[in-house]
Amino acid sequence: MAAAVPLAALAAGAPAVTPTRLVAPVVLPCDPRCSVLRNAVVDVDEDGRIAYVGPRATAPDGTGPVRMLPGALLPGLVNTHAHTPMIALRGMGGDLPLLRWLQDVMWPAEGRLEAADVHVAMTSGCAELLRTGCTTSVEMYFFTDAVIDAVSAVGSRVVLTPGIIAAPGWDRLGTWEQMRDDVSARIDAVGVRSGPGERIELGYGPHAAYTLPPDALASVAEHARARDALMHIHVAETAEEDRAQRASHGSVPALLDDVGALGGRVLAAHGVHLSEVDIALLASRGTAVAHCPGSNAKLAAGVARVTALRRAGVRVGLGTDGPASGDDLDMWAEARLAGLLARVGSGDAAALTAAELLLMSTRDGAAAIGREDLGAIEAGRWADIVHVDLDDPAFVAPDDDAQLLSNLVWAGGSRLVRDVWVAGEQVLADGEPTRVDRRAATVALRDVAARIRG
Repeated sequence: MAAAVPLAALAAGAPAVTPTRLVAPVVLPCDPRCSVLRNAVVDVDEDGRIAYVGPRATAPDGTGPVRMLPGALLPGLVNTHAHTPMIALRGMGGDLPLLRWLQDVMWPAEGRLEAADVHVAMTSGCAELLRTGCTTSVEMYFFTDAVIDAVSAVGSRVVLTPGIIAAPGWDRLGTWEQMRDDVSARIDAVGVRSGPGERIELGYGPHAAYTLPPDALASVAEHARARDALMHIHVAETAEEDRAQRASHGSVPALLDDVGALGGRVLAAHGVHLSEVDIALLASRGTAVAHCPGSNAKLAAGVARVTALRRAGVRVGLGTDGPASGDDLDMWAEARLAGLLARVGSGDAAALTAAELLLMSTRDGAAAIGREDLGAIEAGRWADIVHVDLDDPAFVAPDDDAQLLSNLVWAGGSRLVRDVWVAGEQVLADGEPTRVDRRAATVALRDVAARIRG
C-alpha cells in the first residue's frame, strides 16, 4: 500500500511525467459527437498534456514507452459542486429538510471542525473521488490551506472556492469581507491556477443570497470578475430558503442580476426552483448550473429543470453536493439519476441520452466551470484520464458503439474504474491511490467523525 506523500516533498512538484503512449481497444474522447474510437491511442507529453488521440493505425511515431491497456479510456469526470470535507459528517441529520439539516445539525457540527480535521476528511474524500473516476471537483469549503494540502497529497485536481458566509456562528472564521480578501490575496500572490499540472484553481464561494447581504454578493462578484475567477454560489436550492429574497426581487437570479453579480464566470449550484424568466436570464448572462439530483432528491428539495436549462443554452454540469447531504460521491450514480428524473419529469424516454449524460459528466462539466483544458481527451488538454474495465457483464455487446455507451452509463459505474491519471501522472492503480494509504486515511477519518459526533 502506498504511503502518504510528505507535504515537503510535494513542494518540489509532482513526479516528472514520462511521455507515454496509452493503447486501448476503446477510447471515448468525449468530443461533441461522443465518438467511440476503436484500437486507439492516447499520447501524453512531458508536460502532462495530451499530444495526440486517434486510431493506432494512423498515429504518429512515438519515442516513449507504450502501455497496452484492456478496456476503455475516457476523460476524468468533473464534479461541478461538492463540499467533500463534509465526508466526516456523512449521515448526520439524514432525514431532515435542508434548512433544519443545515441550521440544527450541520452548522453546529462544522463549528467543531478544525483545520487538521478538514485535511483528514479531504484526503479521504479525494481518494474516494479518484476511485470513482472523478479527477476534478469544484469545492466550496473553509480552511483553504488544509484543502489544498490534501488535494496536493492525493494528486487529484480541485477548483476551490473557499466559503464566504455571514450567518450566525460563522463569524468565528472572520467577516465576509475578510473571507473575500483572503481569496483575493491568494490569487494575487500565485494566480488563479497553480501547482504541478495546474491542479489547484482558486475562486470565490459566496454561500447563498440568504446567507449574505446584497452588497456582499456584489462585492465578491466584482473581486471574481477582476481576476477572471469562478464565482460559485448556491441558487434556488429549495422553496423555503430564500422567501425574503424572492419577495424583494422576484427570484434569486433576479437579485443577483440586480446587484451585478451574474457577470463573468458564475456557477449556480442546484438551480432547482427557477422560472422560465430565471432560466432565460441565466442563459443571457452565461451563468452555468451545477445539477445535483441525488442531494436534491434526498433533501426533498425538488427536481431541477435540466432539459429546459439545456434547451435555453445554459451550460449544465453534474455534481454530487457534499457527502453529508447527497452522501454519495459517485458521479456515475448522479448521471443515471439525472437521466431518470429527466425522463420521468418530461415523459420522454429520449430525454438525456447515455451520450448526453456522459458528456454532462465530462466535457459539459468542464465547460460549465470555464475549463476548456479539462473534460475531454483532446490534444492540448490536461491528460486527466480514466481506464475502465469492459470485461464485465454490464457490457453485453461491447463491439456496438451505441450499446457500449448505453451499458457504460446505465449499467456500469464506478466499480469499473481501474486506473486514473491526472496531468499525466498515475494517481490510481488497480483501484488504489498511488500517493496515499486509503485504509489509513479511512481510520483517520473515523477518528475525526467520532470526535465531532461526541
